[in-house]
Amino acid sequence: MAAEAGKVDPMHQFTIEPLFGTDGWQIAGYHIPFTNSALWMALASLLMLVFVAGGMKRQLVPGRWQMAVESFTGFIDGLLAANVGPAGKKYVPYMFTLFMFILFANFLGLLPLGVVGLHAFTFTSHFSATGVLAVVTFAIVIIVGFAKHGFHFFSLFVPHGTPVVMIPLIFCVELISFLVRPFSLGLRLFVAMMAGHVLLEVLSSFVISTGNANIGLFAIAGLPSFVLMVGICALELLVAGIQAYVFALLTCVYLNDAENLH
Repeated sequence: MAAEAGKVDPMHQFTIEPLFGTDGWQIAGYHIPFTNSALWMALASLLMLVFVAGGMKRQLVPGRWQMAVESFTGFIDGLLAANVGPAGKKYVPYMFTLFMFILFANFLGLLPLGVVGLHAFTFTSHFSATGVLAVVTFAIVIIVGFAKHGFHFFSLFVPHGTPVVMIPLIFCVELISFLVRPFSLGLRLFVAMMAGHVLLEVLSSFVISTGNANIGLFAIAGLPSFVLMVGICALELLVAGIQAYVFALLTCVYLNDAENLH
């Protein structure tokens, strides 16, 4: 959070900054810096690995950690079974990784802590991150669709029973709708996380500004803003989980189109 002349810049928290110098690595003549976004991606990945490793003891009477991992695995398995069917079993590892990675990323960005003096960074508030996750998912859907159905996969864009005269128009509309999916999938997560963090930053600026002014103004505007900010923090925790679930759910829906084409 950057403060200049007592003001809070709500967009500063999304700034991607290089760490440990500005040069970074030299790869094929390009400067590849290690940024705060990369740091928190690595932390989310590490936390996910530790979480999974701690639950792989396979005890006959599972402990709390093992039960937590098995509960999330069962949740993903049930989500795939409900939306994809028996064919969804093979996607459990990918879906579990995707869901947990987004979940840990969203939660880490809400921590009131820092690493090596840096504030927590929510990389899912950048479309460059959520867009890559969406494109990878979209690529899997296309690969599975053509691998399993061949060119019959194009029938996805022509609903059964479409009049012959309407086929060209319906095909174009359905194709555009299909190509927009990765954009909408990544945009939904990006917008939800960014909007919540901006709102929290704006409310915090009210608290700081009124607190620096006088006690009367703080009681009128600052204190209600603080109470609202606490409530929104709780809501953001819920949104963090919901957005991970929505991303996983829509991925299941798209995989169902590729697996169960009629």
